[in-house]
Amino acid sequence: MKILITGGAGYIGSIMVPRLLDLGHEVTVLDTFASGTTELAAVCANERFTPVRGDARDHRILDELVPKADVIIPLAALVGAPLCKADPIAAKTTNQDAVIDAVKRTSKSQIVLFPVTNSGYGIGESGKFCTEETPLRPISLYGVTKVEAEKAVLDNGNGVTLRLATVFGMSPRMRLDLLVNDFTWRAVTDRAVVIFEGHFKRNYIHVRDVVKGFEHALENYDSMRGEAYNLGLSDANLSKIELCQRIQEQVPSFVYLEAPIGEDPDKRDYIVSNEKVESTGWRPEWPLDRGIAELLRGYRMIRNSRYSNV
Repeated sequence: MKILITGGAGYIGSIMVPRLLDLGHEVTVLDTFASGTTELAAVCANERFTPVRGDARDHRILDELVPKADVIIPLAALVGAPLCKADPIAAKTTNQDAVIDAVKRTSKSQIVLFPVTNSGYGIGESGKFCTEETPLRPISLYGVTKVEAEKAVLDNGNGVTLRLATVFGMSPRMRLDLLVNDFTWRAVTDRAVVIFEGHFKRNYIHVRDVVKGFEHALENYDSMRGEAYNLGLSDANLSKIELCQRIQEQVPSFVYLEAPIGEDPDKRDYIVSNEKVESTGWRPEWPLDRGIAELLRGYRMIRNSRYSNV
């Protein structure tokens, strides 16, 4: 199939693009390539790969690229509450408006596969799983923009949305700010972390299982069409303290302390049911412990000390 991915050089895209090419698809990536790095360099040898430097908010580019695609995967986004808070205009125009504009340009014969954040659930009820029927109550601009974009995709009738748990794992376009990646990095480099509101829970998913989820949605589009699906590890609804305990099993010298005062600006606290997507036959391949081990191997190669003397 001919697949258009916006933001395809990012954390998820740099894993997704090679996989889709391996499956035989033609892949066009629309990205600003702002970081100037080479996350997709290896796939340039593939004649079915077409990179386009541009902005997903540019209507002229959308007019050219969207009609040519069988599948549109809008990954371009400002991801995370802090980044969206820092630039609210770019957050709304990229996370929400650009997706709506792309969807408006699709026909009913085209497929839209869209990643949402399950942070849209906000603060869940204690001991009660959030399902796809749970009311969405996003508490950050990031959550609000993604929820609004999801509504546009589902209302258009030709899409599937995947409500992603907190993603972790190594990627060519690495992110150290994601919770599992961050805590594991601190375990390796600082040997310690101070936790605010360590009882807050959330769900997790490996970046390669995210890509596998998109593959699954594409292969089962007819039966999954028009629906939202939580995508996460059913055995990884963990608090921050529980996450640190799992990391400590592989990094015994890691020390974690819960601060007696202070609060986390990210107030998300929920547990999530992934039963709906599992009922379609999807299963993850990357449990949390395997992902932590992968990160530990990866962090032997990474240095994040640009302004350090060491």
